[in-house]
Amino acid sequence: MNQEFVQTLFYGNVGLAPEEFTGLAVRYSDPAATNGSHVLDAGGAGSDNSSIWLVGWGDDSLCGIFPKGSKAGLVHEDLGLQTIEVAGGVGGSKMRAYQDHFQWKCGIALKDWRFVVRIGSIDISNLVTKTNAADLVELMIKAQHRMPNMNAGKKFVYYMNRSVFQMLDIQRRDAVIAGGGLIYKDVDGMSVPHFRNIPIKVIDQLTELESLV
Repeated sequence: MNQEFVQTLFYGNVGLAPEEFTGLAVRYSDPAATNGSHVLDAGGAGSDNSSIWLVGWGDDSLCGIFPKGSKAGLVHEDLGLQTIEVAGGVGGSKMRAYQDHFQWKCGIALKDWRFVVRIGSIDISNLVTKTNAADLVELMIKAQHRMPNMNAGKKFVYYMNRSVFQMLDIQRRDAVIAGGGLIYKDVDGMSVPHFRNIPIKVIDQLTELESLV
């Protein structure tokens, strides 16, 4: 369910799946839109594209929501041992089984679109082969400069998948960037990558099959 939530956070589309909420990719897909200055084109031209996201989480920028009167987060109900009918095998057969009910009523509120930046059209094959590859460091610096205020009390986080993070690490090594590059910090006893003091979260649900922005 965590994976489903993250996938919906980025790719949810109520127009195609009414049970979802509208994610960020639908909201940040057109450089010619009102928020187009926050949709950076990394120059990809193929069909194996991904994105890097810079998000400034906050109550007055982007935050999670849930229906009034309901519980926040994942709700679990233990239904105990039940008698259920088995679909396969002999028709009408019954068996005893433990049942659980999980429910998660969630959504997002985008109150200020200026605190989200998408770096889209990152061609993965070009990135890996270093052929016309996107300059990830330059694009991430540009993303930070799109933010209206980096000292606004927001929780800033970069999101990318494993392929993109690997090549960011390699590009940083190849360029021997002095300062302002990729570093690691201990957070809650774990080594967490940071770019210009902003933590990087590696997200498996960010696909490499995105449409071009």
